[in-house]
Amino acid sequence: MTIRQYILFALPALIWGSTWFAITFQLGTVDPLVSVSYRFLLAGLLLFLFCLISGRQMRFSVREHLLMALLGLSLFGINYWFVYQAETMLTSGVVAVIFSLIIFFNIFFNAILLKGKVKKDVIFAAILGVGGTALLFRNEWNNFDFSNGNAIVFLLCLGGLISASLGNILSAYKQRKNIPVLQANAFGMLYGGLSMFLLVLILGKPIAFDIRLSYSISLLYLAVFGSIVAFSSYLKLLGEIGPDRSVYVTLVTPAIALVISTVYEDYRWDVFAFLGLILLFSGNLLAIRLKTKKTEHENICES
Repeated sequence: MTIRQYILFALPALIWGSTWFAITFQLGTVDPLVSVSYRFLLAGLLLFLFCLISGRQMRFSVREHLLMALLGLSLFGINYWFVYQAETMLTSGVVAVIFSLIIFFNIFFNAILLKGKVKKDVIFAAILGVGGTALLFRNEWNNFDFSNGNAIVFLLCLGGLISASLGNILSAYKQRKNIPVLQANAFGMLYGGLSMFLLVLILGKPIAFDIRLSYSISLLYLAVFGSIVAFSSYLKLLGEIGPDRSVYVTLVTPAIALVISTVYEDYRWDVFAFLGLILLFSGNLLAIRLKTKKTEHENICES
């Protein structure tokens, strides 16, 4: 990986590591579905204005708009609705462990839909990463049970991560079709936000806004940094190194979230958490090393 790709990796990892905490300020007064629609409508509008001001090409075919709409619905709509909803009923640790499984879905969908190769070394690195995430949240996971509707929420989380994984694959596909990331994200976030707001109306959810400063600031942070900056970096990285390896970003975020939780929520580290952290970063280092070796091999062959 190049220095630029390391930056593209680090930016979303650091930002999304903080959004787990920021999302907690979105819960309570406003229905999660409404908050998701606010977030991506705001992000889409801001990114759309940026694209217009910077003179980027904004005309696309009907087929390209359909791809961007599917991207918005899967990655910026259904996925985040389930994340917000899950965090109202499950601990963030359990949600983090469930969503870490996205790496296996990315490998699977990349092989089926984009004809990518399933490599044993990538699978091994993925197992290390998911195992590390599970150990980080061992206590929360041990206390999880399938009573009181938790089983339904668990299935919804799986549905959400499948939706997110398909969004990853759609992004890789549209980049192969030379649809720029920023413009696709602008339209995708608008489509995702609009589809979620339409769902708000269909389901009869109360349309409200929390006037507390904490809600407004966290909403702005999630829209600008958690959505525009993080997704622009992550999806650009995805287009360059593939959906099977770029998704390791999502395995680093829980560890960063725990560091923040240590400071603000008095999270207590134990031997299992430290072991989980070692496994987590071992998986990421292995994935990066494998990609670097592959790139070096390709350069040697070309020369």
